[in-house]
Amino acid sequence: MISLTINGQTLAVQANMTVLQAAEQAGITIPTLCHHKDLTPYGGCRLCVVEIQGARLPATSCTMPVSRGMVVQTESPTLTRYRRTILELLLFNYYDASYTRSNGSVGLAEDTQFVHWANHYGIDVKSSMAKAPRCPVDSDPNPFVWVDMNKCILCTRCVRSCTEVQGRMVWGVGYRGSQARIVAGADTMLLEARCESCGACVAYCPTGALDNKLSISLGQADRLVTTTCTYCGVGCQFDLNVKDGRIIRVTSNPNAPVNGMHLCVKGRYGYDFIHHPDRISRPKVRKYLLEGQPRGKERGEWVEVNWDTALNLAAKNLRRLRNQYGPDGIGVLASAKCTNEENYLMNKFARQVVGTNNIDHCARL
Repeated sequence: MISLTINGQTLAVQANMTVLQAAEQAGITIPTLCHHKDLTPYGGCRLCVVEIQGARLPATSCTMPVSRGMVVQTESPTLTRYRRTILELLLFNYYDASYTRSNGSVGLAEDTQFVHWANHYGIDVKSSMAKAPRCPVDSDPNPFVWVDMNKCILCTRCVRSCTEVQGRMVWGVGYRGSQARIVAGADTMLLEARCESCGACVAYCPTGALDNKLSISLGQADRLVTTTCTYCGVGCQFDLNVKDGRIIRVTSNPNAPVNGMHLCVKGRYGYDFIHHPDRISRPKVRKYLLEGQPRGKERGEWVEVNWDTALNLAAKNLRRLRNQYGPDGIGVLASAKCTNEENYLMNKFARQVVGTNNIDHCARL
């Protein structure tokens, strides 16, 4: 542990921290764009610069390691001018079509990290941004990822997240100087560059240059509901964005203990089944079971019931079958879409409650 001073506050921090990490630990907010705690520090946008006593120029706090006795100032008139200039320079090539549409239906500019900091420092994005797009909007045919490089500020968070989180290395920086831009593969389409459509680049993008194509025009959500993914047993968590009682998008929850910001294509984009008209949302049982009648030649119609009724009927008939035919007269089918904990309970139910080893799961069927 070493001691340093940030904004007049003396802190004891670990020696391997950066100034940005030390400030965050003390609850001090330093604006960032290219930095994310999950990714390798880059120091490209320079919005996180701070003044260090004895240093000639401001330094990027995301890459500057702490040192004993360091004195840091994170806010000053000089730093404010510096950050405003950086944001204005970034806006010179930035173009957001949603500002030119009366309904503002395209994109969620007000939600992006970039626009947040521009507004924080009193910059009018609409009047400061480029007057015309330099790239095609929705320039990639990927069915899930919306690409609008007019909003790109070359922070490379998409490049680092694709490499470090997903391990696909689809995104990269192409060309040089003022012509530098983010490209997929050898400047090709995403799917041709082996993109898995996981949406990690979308989750980490601070400007909306990469967005979710399925929800690009659906506006802002009314509320977020944190839930667990239903597609496999890993137990990833994410936030359902709900508007008018319908899910309009899935966003990563950085506090998810299993996956953090990481999701697969099914978890992030496979939510349309929830509102499908054929989806069964309440249990159903055969009518003859409700009436206590023996099963006839025809099994009869399905009747919608509440959960207590369905579970009581299932327990009653499982008990009857076990008493009549023995425990091995019953087989249990679990699901690879349940969590590991749920499948563990099904295993205990089959072996200890029913008393049979006849248990399998859908991944083998």
